[in-house]
Amino acid sequence: MRIVRSLVPLVALLALAGAVSAQGAVEPLSPRETVRVAYVPITKFGTLYVAADRGLFDAYGLDVEINRVASGTEAIAFLEQGQIDVGGIAIVVSLWNGWAQGLDLRVIAPGGLEPFEDSPTKLMLRADLAATVTDIADLRGRTVAVAGGPGSGGEYLAAKALERGGLTIFDVNLVNVANPDIPLSFESGAIDAAILGAPFADQSEAGGAAVPFAEDLTPGLMTVAFVGSGRFVQERPEVARRFALALLEASRLMQGDELFSRENLDAFLTYLPNATEEGLRSGAPVVYGPDQQIPVDGLADVERTHRENGRTAYETPIDLGAVVDLSFMDWALEQLGAHGE
Repeated sequence: MRIVRSLVPLVALLALAGAVSAQGAVEPLSPRETVRVAYVPITKFGTLYVAADRGLFDAYGLDVEINRVASGTEAIAFLEQGQIDVGGIAIVVSLWNGWAQGLDLRVIAPGGLEPFEDSPTKLMLRADLAATVTDIADLRGRTVAVAGGPGSGGEYLAAKALERGGLTIFDVNLVNVANPDIPLSFESGAIDAAILGAPFADQSEAGGAAVPFAEDLTPGLMTVAFVGSGRFVQERPEVARRFALALLEASRLMQGDELFSRENLDAFLTYLPNATEEGLRSGAPVVYGPDQQIPVDGLADVERTHRENGRTAYETPIDLGAVVDLSFMDWALEQLGAHGE
């Protein structure tokens, strides 16, 4: 694991904390506490990058060691082994199966959310079918491509699109095709429809191979989250509260035109090794909620969909109260106040 640290001079920390905190009543921990975090380097963990690089963790007496990992599976293993306290990971089927088997982890804060409108990810239809396939229900028996196998995020998005026509993933021929290969599959006629995001959806449309068929499939969906180990949330609640508060304060610095301010861009570039400023500015939009609320209903729908599609190793619904802990972000919101107040 690679550790990335960022320290800010004390005077700057105090000024920054005062600027973004509505009350300034939360004392930094003394002695300081260490929080070990593992994250997959994607833009949806932007609040972590901004909180670290702009000194918000430091202002609350937290020494946050940020460890870059290759996959959420790796982060989950480190959480189970007690090597880290918090993981920035995707909410995938293997995690649901782990929870069903007693995995002692809790969702404590959201990552970036899918946009509420104008999402770059959509269901695309092969252009030469547009005259005859006019409704989602007309896809019955046709070949639909997604990137990822059973239980993947692509499959979930396909399921949500098909629901609009009263279909399930079992009513179509669902095939696993990598995103970069989908435009060519449209051109060759190998597929009839596909779940596709930027830039490949734009590429297929601009080339005349496909047209948008269903859009804004999962507005506000949380596909990634900050997950704490059971030991961290149960034995170190004051630390977890301040960690959540720093993420909340970071989100307030990321609203509107401020998202890619110079300071925030520097934070993203510090923690995303292959990112560029141009790529960040032109990339798919991500919502960093200013109140950092965990969309439990959406999370429940993800679990339900995978379970009803037979992708989980269990049949009884997961009790979300046992895997989502709202208390830390609720406490943080009490300290800072709702956005706009």
